[in-house]
Amino acid sequence: MGSLKHINKYLYKYRFRLLLGIFFVGISNYFAVNAVPYIRLTIDYLKTSLLAGISPSDSYHQLFTYGMYMLGYAALSGFFLFLMRQTIIVMSRMIEYDLKNEIYAHYQKLDTAFYKRNNTGDMMNRISEDVGKVRMYVGPAIMYILNTSFLFVLTITVMFQVDVKLTLFVLIPLPLLAISIYFVSNTINKKSTKVQQQLSGITTQTQEVFSGIRVLKAYGREKYFIDDFERQSNNYKKETMDLVKVESLFQPFMILLIGLSTLFTLYIGGMQAIHGKITYGNIAEFIVYVNRLTWPIASLGWVTSLIQRAAASQTRINEFLHTQPEITSKSIETEIIKGSIEFKNVTFIYPDSGIKALNNVSFEIPMGSSIAIIGRTGSGKSTIANLIGRLYDASSGEILIDHKNIKNISLSSLRSQIGYAPQEVILFSDSISHNIAFSIDEDQQKEDAIIQAAKDAAIFSNIIGFKDQFETIVGERGITLSGGQKQRISIARAIIKKPQLMIFDDCLSAVDTETEEEILNNLKRLMTNKTSLLISHRISTVKNADNILVLDKGEIIEHGNHQQLIEKQGSYYDLYKMQLLEDEK
Repeated sequence: MGSLKHINKYLYKYRFRLLLGIFFVGISNYFAVNAVPYIRLTIDYLKTSLLAGISPSDSYHQLFTYGMYMLGYAALSGFFLFLMRQTIIVMSRMIEYDLKNEIYAHYQKLDTAFYKRNNTGDMMNRISEDVGKVRMYVGPAIMYILNTSFLFVLTITVMFQVDVKLTLFVLIPLPLLAISIYFVSNTINKKSTKVQQQLSGITTQTQEVFSGIRVLKAYGREKYFIDDFERQSNNYKKETMDLVKVESLFQPFMILLIGLSTLFTLYIGGMQAIHGKITYGNIAEFIVYVNRLTWPIASLGWVTSLIQRAAASQTRINEFLHTQPEITSKSIETEIIKGSIEFKNVTFIYPDSGIKALNNVSFEIPMGSSIAIIGRTGSGKSTIANLIGRLYDASSGEILIDHKNIKNISLSSLRSQIGYAPQEVILFSDSISHNIAFSIDEDQQKEDAIIQAAKDAAIFSNIIGFKDQFETIVGERGITLSGGQKQRISIARAIIKKPQLMIFDDCLSAVDTETEEEILNNLKRLMTNKTSLLISHRISTVKNADNILVLDKGEIIEHGNHQQLIEKQGSYYDLYKMQLLEDEK
């Protein structure tokens, strides 16, 4: 139950609704219990009337009166039972809503390293399946616990008032029931955790297969993944059946113990009635009391299962909620970024893999100038872009923005003023216009701005060729578009916000030379008086930059403008000649 303490803040938030629900539970059970004595009165009256020779018409009138009392009490009990569900169950839905929002908001705060360490399917499972299990605790479980507690206390109190000896015999099986609940609940908790873990694995695998369906079909691996999914599903079925077996054995065992209580009622009650200590109506009354306790006590097994499943799920939820982002802001003030950037002896090692991506790198980008970075795959080009956007923090050294340590600038200010076209393009399952306007607020999403951004990114002619033009819905991750089209929409998304600092991370690799030239000319116009960083492995992309850095194994081995680097006849010159030969072919 320790993990479920996290929910207490929500129970406190909706305390008035919960207290009202508790009140309705008490009133409902009060009327339910007070209807039972009329059964005793009815039976005793029938016995007395038969012995006294009372006329049938008088008996019918009295019996009708007792029946109306029972009907009235039942109606009142049902009405307050309805109000109880309207308060407690509705409260559970509100808590479910709040908890999902809390988890989702926390996911947004976590940094890139977290998403590299955890599977998407597992994260989705925690915000959906696990939250659903927790809702069953704050809703049905709490409701039945309250209902059982009130009914048990009220019923046992009345039973003791009627006959102490008979009540004690009826309660004999209950300690055994409590002990069995304790041991079974631990088993349910362990098995519930295994079930949820297995379900996360299935969700992750399914999500990855659907996302990579083109690769799967290209390699003809359908059968392999079908068999693997079947194996995972069988494991899930096995774990679930183990849990169900425990629950299925628990329920009949409780009903057996309750049946013993009914047997004691008939035998001991009959002996007491023969000796005149209680009436025969009391025996019927006790049987009704025992039956009224049957479902609440039998539901303890189900409620225990709900609580244990909720505890297992909340433990998994807490694991992520207690994860703190490694990238945090020391400042929350909004700042205007002018665009000068300086790297001072920056070294970066990826925390998960231990790979040193940058080694003692130093360079400066004056405000309003352009710098290009070129190098082989794995030389550290994209790492520099990630560090400027603070997707990671440098392992050592210092990064300055406008002569101020990047860690002292609020993340929201920094990232909101950067236009970023990443190497790996991610588009959302939405219209092309919404994907282009993704980086700006709704009040800025004007049709003219979207069209102009598309023109500057040289994607406008393609878009108007689609049936629905800018309202064309792209598939998941832009699967319905070509690589070059996705890259150009990504560029349009970066430039529409007109940022002071623009980063283009090898975002023209899938674009032909002619289109690349058109885009670069447009970018040159757009980047006037703005700081820009161009990352590429193609000379044609970087040759017009004010300064070019050549990276190799995380170190700057050459720098200068295009002409200076050609004259040096070093690594840049070798790359230039190689690409020149490829173009001639």
